[in-house]
Amino acid sequence: MLRLLTALLLVSPLLSSAQDLRFTSPNSRRIFGLEEKRTASIGLGDVDGDGDVDAVIANGRHWPQQNVVFYNNGRGIFTVGRPLDEIRETSYATELADFDGDGDLDIAVGNDQAPNALYLNNGKGQFTLAGTFGQAYSSTRNLTVCDLDQDGDFDIMITNRGMENEICLNDGKGNFDETRAFGSSDDSTIDVEVADLDGDGHQDLILANRDGQPNVVYWNDGSLGFGESSPYGTGSDETRSVALADFDGDGLLDLATANINEANYIYFGDGKRGFSRQVEFSSEGYRSYSIATADFDQDGKPDLVVGNNRAGNRVFLNGDRGVQWTEIILDEDGLATYDVVVGDLNGDQRMDIAVANSDAVNPFHFNLPKQ
Repeated sequence: MLRLLTALLLVSPLLSSAQDLRFTSPNSRRIFGLEEKRTASIGLGDVDGDGDVDAVIANGRHWPQQNVVFYNNGRGIFTVGRPLDEIRETSYATELADFDGDGDLDIAVGNDQAPNALYLNNGKGQFTLAGTFGQAYSSTRNLTVCDLDQDGDFDIMITNRGMENEICLNDGKGNFDETRAFGSSDDSTIDVEVADLDGDGHQDLILANRDGQPNVVYWNDGSLGFGESSPYGTGSDETRSVALADFDGDGLLDLATANINEANYIYFGDGKRGFSRQVEFSSEGYRSYSIATADFDQDGKPDLVVGNNRAGNRVFLNGDRGVQWTEIILDEDGLATYDVVVGDLNGDQRMDIAVANSDAVNPFHFNLPKQ
């Protein structure tokens, strides 16, 4: 299949399409604490109801470590933190949502070979372990939260590497007693995104797979049946993360992938369950572990940030309908980045970037206008 090489990759924040923004470098205040844990995921949201964005840090991966909630002081600095729980967990993922419908953000934690945990908020940013969800001892790698069955509450999708993936349906009160499988029993799924890609009103599942397994889209039949699927990519990509946005401005969602030891690609949706048109937006064969999208330069087009393992993290600005991209080096530390997430941390209406590193501190970068 023909790969369309991006015509222009620029590597400077001073060039034309990047003139209106800059990202701050990490310093001793723009970090989530001093501890160097095996962080795999960061969740952002206003957990204490004071109007700013707080952070939940999921630590451990394969080894039990303590997860931590950090509270924003209103200026984008996190001067107060507390353990999420006294127990230590093998956490790979965390997501925030109002699972019990009481108006505040709760926390779901996905653990490796240990029960996945649900923590309910008392409205003040303090959390109590309320139960578990999914299989008790699966190889959980990621969580995705959405209203999959469209009944007005938040469900949880669990991706399990080398095992069956799970859909945990919410009863509206934060109980997840009904679990369904999706994918195959030996999927090596690392990430899943959810969207109605074919316009039939049902939420489809977009999987990022590793271990030589093809990436696929599972099509929802309207009854949470996912028997039909379509592949995207080469069929043997080592994909660790996928993000969705309309990169070419045609009104259809496209797929952006973060791959290991190969270029990263965008697959453009055709509205007919096809993703044959594609573009390479990052030609270097980094170990890309995470990808997220936001309009960083506020020009009305979705951009990308990619977290790399041992290669430095990068922002890509969308210059021309998803075909031309400007690359900005976010950092050159060469750390083991497992997750990059976006949110307005300092309240200036610009999207900032938080980075989850294993065995290093976790920094965040303010997105500031060029001076």
